[in-house]
Amino acid sequence: MTITDEAMLQRSLARFRGLAEKEGLVEVAYKTMDTPIGTLLLAATRAGLVRIAFAEEVDDALVELSATLSPRLLEMPARLHEVHEQLDRYFSKRLTDFDLPLDLTLVSPFSRRVLDGTSAIRYGSYETYSEVAAGIGSPRAARAVGNAVAANPIPVVIPCHRVLRAGGQLGKYGGGVERKRFLLALEGAIE
Repeated sequence: MTITDEAMLQRSLARFRGLAEKEGLVEVAYKTMDTPIGTLLLAATRAGLVRIAFAEEVDDALVELSATLSPRLLEMPARLHEVHEQLDRYFSKRLTDFDLPLDLTLVSPFSRRVLDGTSAIRYGSYETYSEVAAGIGSPRAARAVGNAVAANPIPVVIPCHRVLRAGGQLGKYGGGVERKRFLLALEGAIE
């Protein structure tokens, strides 16, 4: 494909995206972005950011979004510009608190309580599963908190990486322990 052909293709795609957006045909917009922890899939509904997926989860996440929310799914980077900008600032240590509308449609009521508690953990610190459980008024639900954190559909922005096992052990992370360690070190919570 020549440069001219590529430019024409990009213009056609932009026109198609614009028409789809104008007609209200896109219910879930997505894009990918490169970050220090690998490529992330960002997806949003009109209500807000609904999903962030790590590179190895992208195909499954798109299928899940299509099946669960809507098959009207289209790559539309412009709709995710603010999410991309805030993540860039976070990864360059210029942002400590995200200010984005979130769509928690994929989250159960109990998990919402857990993720609200997780969101309250300050940048540069962490809590244990037991502390999060106590903080949401369910002190004996540490294991259920772990399950809710593991199912967090919006990692990084909802900082599930800030929840550790008792004694400060990292524990598991949906994106892998190395990503969790990187995020905590980036924030200065661990060395």
